[in-house]
Amino acid sequence: MTFQQLTYVVEISKCGSINKAASKLFLSQSGISTAVRELEEELGIQFFVRSNRGVEFTADGREFLSYAVSLLEQKHWIENRYGDVQNAAPSTYLSVSTQRYPFTEDAFLRFLQTIEYSRYHFSIREVDLDAVIDDVYDHRADIGVICLTELTEKMVLRFLDSRSLTFHEIAVVAPCIYVHRGHPLAERETVTEEDLAGYPYIIFEREQGMAVDFSEEYRMLSLKKPARHISVNNRTTMLRVLSRIDAFTTGSGLITESSSYRDLITVPLAGKSGIRIGWITLKNSKLSAQAEHFVELLESSVMDSIRFTEESRQAERVRWLS
Repeated sequence: MTFQQLTYVVEISKCGSINKAASKLFLSQSGISTAVRELEEELGIQFFVRSNRGVEFTADGREFLSYAVSLLEQKHWIENRYGDVQNAAPSTYLSVSTQRYPFTEDAFLRFLQTIEYSRYHFSIREVDLDAVIDDVYDHRADIGVICLTELTEKMVLRFLDSRSLTFHEIAVVAPCIYVHRGHPLAERETVTEEDLAGYPYIIFEREQGMAVDFSEEYRMLSLKKPARHISVNNRTTMLRVLSRIDAFTTGSGLITESSSYRDLITVPLAGKSGIRIGWITLKNSKLSAQAEHFVELLESSVMDSIRFTEESRQAERVRWLS
């Protein structure tokens, strides 16, 4: 199967006849007919039925057309994207896929502020854990940023190994709850699972059938079936809901100096094992200079977030005591 054959079939569908398609493409009718017949034999289907009025596409033919048009559009996009830049300066590329963490966003913004390239394509995607892994495995992302907990670590690491991915640890932090600064639990130095009873639990929605090990939040058995919970699908909505009502969510507990987090505070969960923050990449793959630079900024951002989070907690305790 060739792009030329796909072009013939699509053009016949547009013109309604082989003769008109041949004329538009400046080709002989017999040449197009032969090419289309060879493709039909190769695929084992019949694209259309000929009549005095032209051609009528079969059900298989109409289905094939949808794929053919899509492939030709992608071919044209690639040609337009790269065909005119042969003499231009090489384009710089970096793609990051991450769970919904403020420190990754902060690192990406720092990265953008340091670039000095005339041509580049940079991207960042905030998605679920399984999607982060898929992005790196399928080469849609150079780096994936994830967290591992005591309950998810073994399963996720096995999954990473099966896909030839490596986890690189940056830091270990205590799991926490996120609440607004006026929340009844905001003044605590630590909270227990029992303390959370009765408060609405906010979670990121998951696709049906997705393993609970891939959930964004820090898993606790008592929160497996909360009496009151709210599902959201993006970080902005999560932050707005947390700032308005006496709800909570769980996670790494890290916040940044971004204005998005000015109304929130995090409180450590008592008696829980640490969360491992890190990034993943394909085994035996060499990072680009841009990816290495981003990792350095990510590590710095995580450490700054740890310091800022602790300073915010101390300031909140002072405010409650005064």
